[in-house]
Amino acid sequence: MHQTQKSFEITDKVLEQVNRYTVEPLEAKDIYCFSLTLCDNDIDRDCERFSLSALKELAVMFCGKSGIFDHDPKGMNQTARIFDTAVAKVEGRLTLDGQPYYALTAKAYMVRTAANADLIKEIAGGIKKEVSVSCSVAKQLCSICGADRAKSACAHVKGKRYGEKLCFVTLSEPTDAYEWSFVAVPAQPKAGVTKHYESRREDRNIVTKLKAELGETNRRLSAAAEFVKGEILRLSYFCKPFYTAQEVAAMTEEMDMHRLIELHKQLSKRISRHSRELDEEERSFITQPQQQEENDEYTI
Repeated sequence: MHQTQKSFEITDKVLEQVNRYTVEPLEAKDIYCFSLTLCDNDIDRDCERFSLSALKELAVMFCGKSGIFDHDPKGMNQTARIFDTAVAKVEGRLTLDGQPYYALTAKAYMVRTAANADLIKEIAGGIKKEVSVSCSVAKQLCSICGADRAKSACAHVKGKRYGEKLCFVTLSEPTDAYEWSFVAVPAQPKAGVTKHYESRREDRNIVTKLKAELGETNRRLSAAAEFVKGEILRLSYFCKPFYTAQEVAAMTEEMDMHRLIELHKQLSKRISRHSRELDEEERSFITQPQQQEENDEYTI
């Protein structure tokens, strides 16, 4: 579980780093500093992991980023800021797939105020310690086939084993780091990091494609609806009582395709029933015995 660590001594070097992000220089007595682990390259409960190169790129991106609560981007939730980061190898520790373990660590500062005195005590006392990150990545690579899931899905299921290989996704090529948050209950308690990553460029391409497909579908549906309306108008000429074109137009104007089809079926049944009645009348007339005159002989 990624979390805040203990506070550390505020040296002149630390003050110099902090003051790069302040409007006016602060003194050691004005700030509270602590360290934290943001994310790592281990496989988490979602069967995802950051690549080592991604951690190094995120280390640069997270410098200067705000710490908030529960990924809620309200200004009032800003509570701390990262002023230094590093990617460190933890000797003797391996990831679930047997790779050397690396973690992205950070140092953050808070300005001491009456309003955040209790928060500082909670951080120091280990109450507020779980943190998670929000960032975007360009690639999401399948460990089985190497497919980039940010562009198209593959057939492999995360968490499932294919032979001796576990299927997981490697997140790489980060495009931005948004913020890091204190969270009460991490969504991934075992791994301890909640990755609100995005693939914005790919998402836009997918949305554009879907919009085009939806537009074509709507065009075809509209054409089909007009055809059904024409058929309804044609059938209406054979109905009793007779429907005028104006009446049919008013009747079908607000109907969706489902209701148009139902009306078409009803008119077809009505006409079919009327046609059978006419046929029966005609057959009855033809087969009815003709009455003969009482006297077939005429005298002139």
